[in-house]
Amino acid sequence: MFSFARKFSPAALAGAARQLLACRDGSMMPMMVLLTIPIVAAVGFSVDYTSAVTTRSDMQNALDAAVISITTLPTTTALADRQTALQQAYAANAGQGTATLTGVTVAADGTATFTATASYPMPTSFMQVARINTVQVGVGSSVRKTPALTQTTFKIDKASGWWNKTVTLYGTQFGQTTPQKLMQINYAYNSAGDPKGYGTTTVYTVSGNKLTQVQQQVCNTSKVKNFNNAPTGAILQTDSNGTNYQTTCTTSPSNGTGAVIDVSLMDQLYLQMDVPSGSPSVLKSNDPTTSNRLFMGTSDTNATEVANGQTVDIFTAVPCGQPSTQAWEDGGSSVPETVVNADFFYTVIGKCDYNQRPSETVLTQ
Repeated sequence: MFSFARKFSPAALAGAARQLLACRDGSMMPMMVLLTIPIVAAVGFSVDYTSAVTTRSDMQNALDAAVISITTLPTTTALADRQTALQQAYAANAGQGTATLTGVTVAADGTATFTATASYPMPTSFMQVARINTVQVGVGSSVRKTPALTQTTFKIDKASGWWNKTVTLYGTQFGQTTPQKLMQINYAYNSAGDPKGYGTTTVYTVSGNKLTQVQQQVCNTSKVKNFNNAPTGAILQTDSNGTNYQTTCTTSPSNGTGAVIDVSLMDQLYLQMDVPSGSPSVLKSNDPTTSNRLFMGTSDTNATEVANGQTVDIFTAVPCGQPSTQAWEDGGSSVPETVVNADFFYTVIGKCDYNQRPSETVLTQ
């Protein structure tokens, strides 16, 4: 968008032409000057127009970068503070003139829209001959930011295996490089002798060095002749010798939500399973060499293994507003494996809202 601060005056040009044509000193100079005016004006317009186009392109790039940058500010940032940050980012990206935040809208589902403009009265060079001193250059930008994970809940379903193990959720805050513990699940196996070793699982939220227990599941196993009188929900197993085992698990609190974790300030999330007796002994969702021991799905019967060589973005692996299942194979079996042989099952559910993550932002103008 360009506009001129001053235009040619037809009356002025006509007056000048009449004066030149009325000159009777015998010189052709007045006529040459008259003929030169439109040529100089055309050349000047071309040069200054090219400069305006370049300036506009630079302004557009600077404004796009600036408006994206303010979408990563904390959700509580005031509109005036976002305006200040927009102008600072615009100038830092070599934007000319003034950037203005024209709108911030956050929908009920957390989708946010930011709009901004920038304007600059660009000084001309050649066109000043025609008393056109500035060309007004303007640009606009708009971005849309989709909701992303701001809270996740982990609730243990069942854990088994003859190895003690720990699952930990790590998060790295915006602007930091060191991950911190957010959630921890400890499992201690039961040496009662059943094929899967169902034991005791304890779920904690973590704040610094403080662990707060939010859920515990205790499993007890006994040998039985048959399964005729097995209680509802009991885990029934028969080993290779034909011995029947009946396992019952009690979770407390029985109606607890599990570990509710605020991840709204996190830029990165990953899960880690430590199995001291396993090989490998450390499994990570963001490690392409071990992430294939993680299963994900909508239930504990249809969860599938992560493909070899892949990493898992927990922000997208945890669905918004609906429960899903994750499970780990602790290393006692080789992969690929079916989910029924996995050892560590838990339910995860996510809450999504407006967030600071830049990857959720796209330019729409």
